[in-house]
Amino acid sequence: MAKGIKIRATAKKDSTTVKALMSHPMDTGLRKDKKTGKVIPAHFIQEVKCEHNGNAVLTALWGPAISKNPYLSFKFKGGNKGDSIKISWVDNKGESASQEAQIR
Repeated sequence: MAKGIKIRATAKKDSTTVKALMSHPMDTGLRKDKKTGKVIPAHFIQEVKCEHNGNAVLTALWGPAISKNPYLSFKFKGGNKGDSIKISWVDNKGESASQEAQIR
């Protein structure tokens, strides 16, 4: 499984738009393996955090209803070109990923 987060953040006037694409299987625990017929265990992102220069601007609690390779987009007030944005997630198996980018 490839873990990764692609981030694009742009500042315009007084708000910043953040767009992120996360690589994750997001298995619900209800699907069966086509070859073996066994149920594929649940494996999904539970918490997503976004920080701007070390300050939390978004915390999202997710469940198994989110699609594979989730896309997240949001805006917040503040942020200047060159500032740091960090997005991280933790899933129900304790795995995690994080990525930093600069606001353009």
